[in-house]
Amino acid sequence: MKVLITGGTGFIGSRLAGRCKQRGDEVVILAQVNTQAEKENTGALEQQGFTMVIGGVGDKEKVQQAVAGCDVVFHLAAAQHEANVPDQHFWDVNVEGTRNLLDASMEANVKRFVHGSTIGVYGVEMQGELSEESALKPDNIYGVTKKAGEELVLSYRDKLPVTAIRISETYGPGDRRLLKLFKGIKNRKFFVIGDGENKHQLIYVDDLIDGMFLATEKDAALGEVFVLAGDEILTTNDMVEIIADITGVEKLKFKAPMWPFYILAIMMEYTLRPLGIQPPLHRRRLDFFKKTLYFSPHKSAKLLGFKAATDFKKGAAETADWYRQQGML
Repeated sequence: MKVLITGGTGFIGSRLAGRCKQRGDEVVILAQVNTQAEKENTGALEQQGFTMVIGGVGDKEKVQQAVAGCDVVFHLAAAQHEANVPDQHFWDVNVEGTRNLLDASMEANVKRFVHGSTIGVYGVEMQGELSEESALKPDNIYGVTKKAGEELVLSYRDKLPVTAIRISETYGPGDRRLLKLFKGIKNRKFFVIGDGENKHQLIYVDDLIDGMFLATEKDAALGEVFVLAGDEILTTNDMVEIIADITGVEKLKFKAPMWPFYILAIMMEYTLRPLGIQPPLHRRRLDFFKKTLYFSPHKSAKLLGFKAATDFKKGAAETADWYRQQGML
């Protein structure tokens, strides 16, 4: 097949490109190059011979160029971590950019459109096991606009073969988001904020990609939304202990209360964001220590036949090996 991956210079997108190539697909990547990681990924993708269209989903001409002749679209491009831009930027990318891609995909007669949504649409205050039917209560501009983008995608279900995937916390080789956690633990500089008993349900990147492939193959996926997450439910303390074991150190036992960091994060947001400066600490960064989200596997197992194969101990070890190979750890 001919496959378009938006956001293909990111962690998941670049890994997905490699997996598509392994199964014989022709791959086109539509992406921007805004960070050092994206620059490095772009160089690696170009060396592997992928067709690169450098641009954003807000550029209709670039979108039409990229999607022409494609059978499958994996839409992963998003405004996500930027804390130094106005809210309108998130609407422009996560909603209007998605609209551009949907319209271009209709014109190109795309056979499957898989939209990368996020568990961020649930917000951080939800408790207990969640499912695709649970209420959505996003509590920041990223979650609000991803919810709106997901709803837009599903509104096209009668015009385009769409599927929305709510992606859980994803890690694995190529991920730089958890690098600070690994380095902090290894160097014995990382400490837990709060009691560390909040729960995570991470997914290893290759398991996620397996689920995304299933979404392009199963007729039962059409017009549906799925949560893709791993099998394990881990506390922050569990994660820290596993990474400490993998890196061969004893974790710090010190824990700090949440409230001083939360107040500091708010102050940084309100003072630095209007100046266009990325706050070194913001409330979304503290979600790692605060949110408790875990999910029913029932729908993805029943309709997609999906089951995550990689536990965190194995996946974290492979991630640490990649960090070492890159000279990062």
